[in-house]
Amino acid sequence: MPWFLYLIECADGSLYTGIATDVDARFAAHASGKGARYTRTRKPVRVMASFEVSGRSEASRAEYWVKRLPVQQKRALIAGERTLASVLPRTEAEASEEK
Repeated sequence: MPWFLYLIECADGSLYTGIATDVDARFAAHASGKGARYTRTRKPVRVMASFEVSGRSEASRAEYWVKRLPVQQKRALIAGERTLASVLPRTEAEASEEK
């Protein structure tokens, strides 16, 4: 089953980052007030982007790094000006594969 990293825009203009196997169902949960505490108070408006990743572990790793980005860089990711791979630090395995 694929996992996804997603970014939701909230009514106050902020962006929420999360992971799920079904982005539409997860957005519905956020919109109904049954999602994260953050989206309960900020009213989610729409899913801005979602990125398929290889599994839960990779999704959690991506979420960790994307949440640390400034909002301008998150918006660049949404616009396609940055790739998800460019946001994530390379693992030791990836670095050794290039050698």
